Amino acid sequence: MAYAIHQSGVHVRETTQVLVIGGGPAGSTAAALLARQGYQVTLLEKDRFPRYHVGESLLPSLLPLLDAMGARHLVEEHGFVRKSGAFYGWGGQEWSLGFDEPGRPAAYSFQVIRSQFDDLLLRHAQSQGVDVREGVTVRRIALDKGRAITATWATADGHHGETSFQYVIDASGRSGVIGARHLRGRRFHDVFRNVAAWGYWRGAAPLPCAPDGAIGVFSLPERGWLWAIPLHDGTLSVGLVTDKHSFNQERRHAGSVEALYRQALAQCPRLAQVLREARLTSHMKVESDYSYVCEAFCGPGYFLAGDAACFLDPLLSTGVHLAMYSATLSAASTAGVLSGHVQEADARRFYDTAYRHAYERLLVLVSAFYRIHDGRDSYFRKAQSLSHQDRQKLRLHESFLNIITGLDDLHDTQHDVVGHLHKRLAQPLPGHPDRGLGGHGTSHMVPLPTRPDQPTAGLYLRLDPHPRLQHAPRGT
Repeated sequence: MAYAIHQSGVHVRETTQVLVIGGGPAGSTAAALLARQGYQVTLLEKDRFPRYHVGESLLPSLLPLLDAMGARHLVEEHGFVRKSGAFYGWGGQEWSLGFDEPGRPAAYSFQVIRSQFDDLLLRHAQSQGVDVREGVTVRRIALDKGRAITATWATADGHHGETSFQYVIDASGRSGVIGARHLRGRRFHDVFRNVAAWGYWRGAAPLPCAPDGAIGVFSLPERGWLWAIPLHDGTLSVGLVTDKHSFNQERRHAGSVEALYRQALAQCPRLAQVLREARLTSHMKVESDYSYVCEAFCGPGYFLAGDAACFLDPLLSTGVHLAMYSATLSAASTAGVLSGHVQEADARRFYDTAYRHAYERLLVLVSAFYRIHDGRDSYFRKAQSLSHQDRQKLRLHESFLNIITGLDDLHDTQHDVVGHLHKRLAQPLPGHPDRGLGGHGTSHMVPLPTRPDQPTAGLYLRLDPHPRLQHAPRGT
């Protein structure tokens, strides 16, 4: 096997079947799933793990994906807080959501320290045969007649090289090596242009009336919402999300980010009670949560996974879900083409359709949740409303087929399709309370496309023994 060897000590293959850019949950999942099937996979990660990352609250929908990549036991045994539900104080109501309700993919999930969780997945991918190289940044992807063929990379100390591949999975996160930097095809939504500010507390009391290990989500009267996530190191992650305009304005008035943050906490009696004897033990962290989507999620020789393809507001804790969901789809699509069972054009059509539908469903779900916000005339609530331009570019007739309402139902709605969907989302599913989204949760909205009677672009996904694409039976 040919390697480019440099004084930095980094040995990188000069050629590989599949190149994965990024070692976060999307990259590690895709790489592990492909390596377990015997494909030669090289993963290049610009940082050295473990490294800090926000996004600590996971959804139950991840457990079947951890099973598929053979990593569930690692997460189970690590000691992360087991998350059995969520607690909401939203729009003047309070309610608990238990993951043990019928129809959910699992009765629990996890609250994780992402540096540890991500490192577990990356080391697992390595144990499955992935050639993992850290401290290597992919600078450029070369195209030949529109097809991705080689990656130019560099190490931290300035050494560089080139690796050719048959397929590349771009899981480079928000830096977006292919979609944002090379193709410049990223489009920002007018909605969810928010800022998050957060820190870590010690000595917090348990959240009363909440399921064990639950995340707490609390709306503020005018300017946003708060999260509270218990972690297994004894800290509580507490964050504020508000729109950029309000954040900048109120930071000037308060004098600092921490002062603004503490003022917001004081407006939430339930959370203020939890933190009464606690102390903030970290520096404040700030990040902008802009929502965006790439014009294409894949192309000749490449797939964009996770945040490299799209990014969504953190309200419903969907970040890691979308990362691993898309990683599973991209691994199945890549393996389908490499094995000769699926034509590349069909695999690309499946991937783009399945991932885009998942993203659009969650986009509408989050916007519907924000509509429940107390203080309906507040600037914050208006800032979370999908604009006319956002609505025009969504493919909602396709995205919601057989999910919330039938295709004919949507076609009958000539105006304001999003408003129609919001109304339907506010109606509870049978057996669910009339609170929040009435049971229309993420697991209901984003099922894996595994049903042969409901194919996506003529294909469906099978997970056993490895994720792979199957042609739907004729007549479906």
